[in-house]
Amino acid sequence: MATGGFSSRAPAGGPPPGRGVPGGRGRAPQRKVRRRRRNLDELEPTQLTTYTPSNAPVPEHEVIVERGCTPRELGPKLNRSAGDVIRFLFLQGEVVTATQSLSDEMIELFAAELGANVRLVDPGEEEEAELQARYLDLADDTEEEGDLRPRPPVVTVMGHVDHGKTLLLDRIRSANVAAGEAGGITQHIGAYQVETGGLPVTFIDTPGHEAFTAMRARGAEVTDVVVLVVAADDGVMPQTLEAISHAKAAGVPIVVAINKCDRPDADPDRVMQQLAERSLVPEAWGGDTIVCRVSALTGEGVPELLEQIALVAEVEELVASPEGRARGFVLEANLEIGRGPVATVVVQRGTLRVGDTVVAGAAWGKVKSLVDDRGEQVKEAPPSMPVQVLGFSEPPMAGDELRVTADLAKARTIGEARERRFRVAGHAPSPSIPGARLEDIFEQIQRGETATLNLVLKTDVQGSLEAITDSLRKLEREAVKLSFVHRGVGGITENDVQLAAASNATIIGFNVRPDRRARELAAERAVEVRAYEIIYKLIEDIESAMTGLLAPELEEVVTGEAEVRAVFRVPRVGAVAGCQVRDGVVTRGSRVRFLRDGVVLWKGTITSLKRFKDDVREVQAGFECGIGLSDFQDLKEGDVIETFEEREVARS
Repeated sequence: MATGGFSSRAPAGGPPPGRGVPGGRGRAPQRKVRRRRRNLDELEPTQLTTYTPSNAPVPEHEVIVERGCTPRELGPKLNRSAGDVIRFLFLQGEVVTATQSLSDEMIELFAAELGANVRLVDPGEEEEAELQARYLDLADDTEEEGDLRPRPPVVTVMGHVDHGKTLLLDRIRSANVAAGEAGGITQHIGAYQVETGGLPVTFIDTPGHEAFTAMRARGAEVTDVVVLVVAADDGVMPQTLEAISHAKAAGVPIVVAINKCDRPDADPDRVMQQLAERSLVPEAWGGDTIVCRVSALTGEGVPELLEQIALVAEVEELVASPEGRARGFVLEANLEIGRGPVATVVVQRGTLRVGDTVVAGAAWGKVKSLVDDRGEQVKEAPPSMPVQVLGFSEPPMAGDELRVTADLAKARTIGEARERRFRVAGHAPSPSIPGARLEDIFEQIQRGETATLNLVLKTDVQGSLEAITDSLRKLEREAVKLSFVHRGVGGITENDVQLAAASNATIIGFNVRPDRRARELAAERAVEVRAYEIIYKLIEDIESAMTGLLAPELEEVVTGEAEVRAVFRVPRVGAVAGCQVRDGVVTRGSRVRFLRDGVVLWKGTITSLKRFKDDVREVQAGFECGIGLSDFQDLKEGDVIETFEEREVARS
């Protein structure tokens, strides 16, 4: 083995270079370090706190800095070197290296020293912001006054579950939508455009079930007018109040439709009183809230409601520019067989056309087809028009903003940057956590462990996925935790079954079914698959399962109480309490508490129970008896012996 490459090093077994070996670097660096330390020690305290870096100008604009960046990354953003950052922090008592991540306080401290304005963002957000500014023309969001044209109003129908929202919209658009809804409730957002008096109006139907809070918030965010449907026979309910809050937060006008006025038990005046208590005073009572009495079943009052909507929309003077790159709002998204990712979008400005390259959240693609609410293909969608967009790389998240880009490469770059940010920020599906299925989880609880219920959740649309996830997370208890191994949109596939089998998970399907191969594999791998079509049944079943899986609580129930009247000493037995049963029944073998002046002195069991000289099994209230306790002899007159038993109480 050649050793020529080691000729300048110390002989084998000797000390390393630089530590007293001739030819090494010697002690000069050590002397420099000691001299530098002495110089620092000689500085006055005021000199240590004053630091003046190089004279390069500090950026006047806001500088975007990622959290956890290093001095090597921070310095150039502020026209400084990594050494400047390190020296400044060293003088502040922080010893860091050029590649060490800095805390938010360190970054802000250095920026404040320079007088720079920095904005801290999450990892990946800086890259995304730069790409958006470069490719999406975010600075060009202002619409010129000459380009503005009147646009149809976007009306969102909101209210409590089963108050007739979908039936009212069904009456307006003359289509039987409600008959197709599972369980008679709307499961996802529907968007339709109808002609009323020759003018198009876009209606958005939102679910009323409490699980769909986020959907109602999205509906209020994109709307111009909110139609609040309240049943005349039911009044203001929790989701009604929530809808009012969403509408007020969005700052949009509210038109109240008191539905089901044709019913015998209808009381519109009571509903108006309840609305007035929530600051929605009807115009008939001197307020500014438009209230219409309607019946979705008979059509009574519906024309008047449409007139009021048109009047409010006219007062709002709704305008938008049909020119330029389109921008829209994703209401819903799903994965359909044969069509791929499909997103329901309401265009807010510009005109969306077939062939446009778009990006929404982490999804990107080229618009292959636009389908209106009647199922017909259209070439373009102007402002306020709801359409289904086909051509995305994946279903976008409901609530994402849709933007048109210059070309497909830019859309893909932005989408991938957002996907990286979501992954870094932890927005990706949570990793698998060792757990158990429903049928195995009770054993974990009996062993005193915190049980984890693993779930694979598949739904038909993104909105349902969001609503079910939020609802199930609210069911967690200290003893039972939920872990979503995988969440997605689309049918239950073999991959889902294999993932569930590997992680001991239960598959929950909402409005989706497993195909034949997935069913066969699930039966082979003993994977439980539960399919639902109504959201509240899904939540009730999981809640019941989790409640049943919880270890039952043991509740102590007092069964009897006896007072010590005398104490007898029996050879080879010990002290025996002569008692009178004051309440309940005292039973041999019962567990007891021994109380003196209300203080528990001892817990144990009754070993012997006698009436006179006879052994008995129990003694009723009002009778005297002799009680022998297991291992307690400190008996005094006036003490109380309380018998109890532990009963299982179902936890909720």
